[in-house]
Amino acid sequence: MTRAFADLRRGGWNPSGWQRPPWADAVLARRLLAAALAALATLLLVRGDPDTERTTVVVAGRDLTPGQLLEADDLRATPREAGTLPAGAVADPAALIGATLTGAMRQGEVFTDLRIVGPRLAAAATGAREARIVPLRLADTAVADILRAGDRVDVIGAEDANGLGSRAPRTLATDAAVILVAGTGAGRQATERVVLVAMDAEHAAVVAGASLRTALTVVFH
Repeated sequence: MTRAFADLRRGGWNPSGWQRPPWADAVLARRLLAAALAALATLLLVRGDPDTERTTVVVAGRDLTPGQLLEADDLRATPREAGTLPAGAVADPAALIGATLTGAMRQGEVFTDLRIVGPRLAAAATGAREARIVPLRLADTAVADILRAGDRVDVIGAEDANGLGSRAPRTLATDAAVILVAGTGAGRQATERVVLVAMDAEHAAVVAGASLRTALTVVFH
């Protein structure tokens, strides 16, 4: 019996268990290598290329609402890959403090020069390089409630004739772009609505002057 057992061991039989075939180790090694390469690729994707140029820009420090006056706590400077930045990205937080936000922003969203009320926004909205933005208080506040940024309107005024009557309504500006509709208060306190409209410089002066002495309304396009 003992001799037979020794002969079996010399023949390759292992009483402790079955031996893995040599090719199984090679398959396992290839699978482990593939998993390691996949993990490395994921890490590099999340981390980004360390040699990529990065630029510090200003992003929203929290969710922001249209018409909000920006404060330092609303802004955060953070590095971003230069190739992923939108045109007009703002790099200096000081340039935004006190500015009026034109639209809602999510936390972490990059500020651009068109996100705030200013000359570049007026030019972009009208296509006129010398465009101006005029604040209007409309005679009918219900009209202001249905206006939205991007609407195109004509501005209409009816001037008093020395207090003795009224002249026929006349068009003061055509194809003006609504930039922002905001209340003078906050939340439920916002009762008086102010509409910011962009137009060329000549008509802006006419509309601004008329707003001091006559009721204004708008006609939608």
